[in-house]
Amino acid sequence: MKITRISYEKLDLQLSEPYTIAYETVSTAVNFTLKVETENGFVGYGCAAPDKVVTRESANDVESDIKNVIIPFLKGKNAFMSSQILVELKPLLTQKSSALAMVDIALLDLAARKFDIPLYQYLGGFRHHIITSITIGIITLEDTLKTAKEFVAQGFQSIKLKGGLSVAEDVEKMIRLREQFPTIELRFDGNQGYTPEQALSFYEQTKHISIEFFEQPIAVGLDSHLGKVTDKTTIPVMADESIKSVKDTFRLAKGAYIDMINIKIMKVGGIKEAMHINSVAKSAGLEAMVGCIDECSLGIAAGLHFALSQENVLYADLDGHLDIINDPFKSLFTLKKGILYPSNSPGLGKIE
Repeated sequence: MKITRISYEKLDLQLSEPYTIAYETVSTAVNFTLKVETENGFVGYGCAAPDKVVTRESANDVESDIKNVIIPFLKGKNAFMSSQILVELKPLLTQKSSALAMVDIALLDLAARKFDIPLYQYLGGFRHHIITSITIGIITLEDTLKTAKEFVAQGFQSIKLKGGLSVAEDVEKMIRLREQFPTIELRFDGNQGYTPEQALSFYEQTKHISIEFFEQPIAVGLDSHLGKVTDKTTIPVMADESIKSVKDTFRLAKGAYIDMINIKIMKVGGIKEAMHINSVAKSAGLEAMVGCIDECSLGIAAGLHFALSQENVLYADLDGHLDIINDPFKSLFTLKKGILYPSNSPGLGKIE
């Protein structure tokens, strides 16, 4: 399985509507796709989604690494030696996140296509579909309720609300959402916006409305503050931005600072690294969710196949593609009534 050709494409993605979270407003995104071909005609595809906050990469970082490092490094390599390739490639990259994930995804996709099976089955296979939440950014109460109504009408069973700028507004939105949609699963993401006191105030005012989990209320690096919230709440506290590596997961689990983790393929450097992180979480009794950033459907498909292959990944928040107007990969999976189903085609699915 000698790699003979590598090519890439830069995707300037437009969002149908800008969205706001605790630390930024987003209206566009850049993704990169990688195509890896072998001497015997097999092809694998990967995706990178650089983000200065989440992956610590710029689009220029990733494009430079593709041209100057990844393409010359991969040529002539045995595609089945992916673990060795990733270990040797990692120190050569400007950053170590979505660019590495892109290569990891492409090599796994290539191998699954070689064996003529969907990627989640190549990875082991545990389930055939998973419910995903859909996210509402920081907008007015009126618009929040209107948007939620539209999502519920589309069949979504789980809604995640972004907050972190105002405890009072976040509390009001969550309570009104529960009143209007009594059977919907509600998740809340503080996006690092709260102090421990604010997080506990939010909890005290919403603990009666059955929030499924409380995601990253405290800023990265303040582990003891995050642990304080975890200790004093009955709602599971999830780490997101705090989890970028196996070491992060081990540290937070060892300190009992969290109850759950959010694994984003782009953030941690690929599916293989995500599997290691999930194993650490599982050993510590921490449930996992697979999340995403602003990714085209190729990146979302990678997260989906990872989730479907792992017993401990019980939750999904794979909605980053839904607001992209010019997504070139729209047939890799199916979304029906808030449930994601993979393609039955080999690898990540048929690339049209």
